[in-house]
Amino acid sequence: MAAYDFDGTVAFVTGAARGQGRSHALSYAEHGADVVVTDVCETDDASTYELSGREAMEETVDLVEQRGANAIGVEMDVSDAAEVEAAVERAVDEFGRIDVLANNAGVAPVSALMDLDEATWDLALDVNLKGMWLCAKHVGRRMIEQGDGGRIVNTSSTAGLAASPGLGHYTAAKHGVIGLTKTLAVELAPHDVTVNAVCPTAVDTPMTGGIVESIGPEIAEIAEQSGPDNLFTDILQPEDVSAAFMWLSSDDARFVTGVALPVAAGATAL
Repeated sequence: MAAYDFDGTVAFVTGAARGQGRSHALSYAEHGADVVVTDVCETDDASTYELSGREAMEETVDLVEQRGANAIGVEMDVSDAAEVEAAVERAVDEFGRIDVLANNAGVAPVSALMDLDEATWDLALDVNLKGMWLCAKHVGRRMIEQGDGGRIVNTSSTAGLAASPGLGHYTAAKHGVIGLTKTLAVELAPHDVTVNAVCPTAVDTPMTGGIVESIGPEIAEIAEQSGPDNLFTDILQPEDVSAAFMWLSSDDARFVTGVALPVAAGATAL
């Protein structure tokens, strides 16, 4: 991974207890940033796989500190406005500022749209889209108050660029994330805050494992017939996505905003 200088900065990372979020938190720490590690730390009844808990979040905090950075862990439901606002206030109380928002938290319960229940739809849209907006809103306000710019990087998906059978609710939310990203980029540009989205294909994380385990044969057959394969045989690792986050958070990308960047092993080229 390229060398970036985040000394003196603070990164606020959502969904950081494990998977891509943990990788992002550790990458920011390795490049000198202090890190606010947030996660919901509970399992929602509508999810089709186990979510991370408090112990996993505390482990991420420990791993960040092992890299020489300061860190705090904050339990936060990104879909709850009061919890998001309180987490941002705590981060500012602890570190004085927030320079980067890695807007990563997400869930992907599996169901065909014709079988989908309302609770699962609401969970997917609340976490994957509403949560992105709430975090961007409250962190973005802080960046405006600070007066020296900032970086917001949202996690979308290749499901935000095309269909994803068995994940239509997730797909709708991730398409929405790209629209949210582009609009925020325009609205925050006068404040020197860049806003971009990263669109990964399947990544080797517990969430991807949960999707694979939950998907039924009918959906798997539709996906095989309709979905483009990656051009490379290796599945992405979280660090591959973190590399894009680091670049978009750095001064090297100071004039890059409103972009939906695929990290997709060529899937979007087919």
